Amino acid sequence: MATLLVGDVHGCFNELQALLSLADFNPQYDTLWLTGDLVARGPDSLKVLRYVRSLGDSVRLTLGNHDLHLLAIFAGISRNKPKDNLSELLEAPDADELINWLRRQPVLQVDEEKALVMGHAGISPQWDIDTAKRCAREIEAILSSDSYPLFLDSMYGDLPNCWSDELSGLPRLRYATNALTRMRFCYPNGCLDMICKDVPKKAPAPLKPWFDITSTITEKYSIAFGHWASLEGKGAPEGIYPLDTGCCWGGELTMLRWEDKQYFRQAYLGQEADAES
Repeated sequence: MATLLVGDVHGCFNELQALLSLADFNPQYDTLWLTGDLVARGPDSLKVLRYVRSLGDSVRLTLGNHDLHLLAIFAGISRNKPKDNLSELLEAPDADELINWLRRQPVLQVDEEKALVMGHAGISPQWDIDTAKRCAREIEAILSSDSYPLFLDSMYGDLPNCWSDELSGLPRLRYATNALTRMRFCYPNGCLDMICKDVPKKAPAPLKPWFDITSTITEKYSIAFGHWASLEGKGAPEGIYPLDTGCCWGGELTMLRWEDKQYFRQAYLGQEADAES
């Protein structure tokens, strides 16, 4: 019984299948954790969604910013751009079924037994674990409701970038969504910087990667995340597991077997996407 954590798939279905075969993944016994961004940029988003949905309880995933973008396109909030590579999915006969399944998926996974947390971009250093869970539940509740287009229309924006328990309504949801799906850098006080996308050594002072800011969550839990392909799995402290290694940009798809901390990697098999995050 293995726990397999895989970085951002981005529609790279063939690479996902090849990677899972390296670890002899068996959905009857094993559990697949996916860091989000299942779709967009790669060639086979439709196949990826169909496959992941077919796994049922054998998969634990978190939604990423590209997954939310797909939901926004479906709701008529955003435009489907050629570089998104989502037309096949949006025009599929089961598109409604797949996308309505997707919007009912979590944005945060917490396994107390493993002391393991997974969020697409990470966890705000301004949160404790109870706040993180509460904010995740609030996002999940609005996404699974009939009001989800209203939320998707208001989630775009970089403010507020500092957490307060007094935040409410759409600003509260926007902060939580940015923290869980878009965050990379923070200021020393934990406030989010939503502009810099560079590697840590090139970031302007005083910015630091979110995982280098003291947090009560990182003191107790290991954290797995995706989103930040330029990290290439490097430069993170103990207990922090960056798993996005840019497969759809011509890099690799990375998997971590939790029980023995063994990594598996599968090189991209097709044509590179436009490397704009």
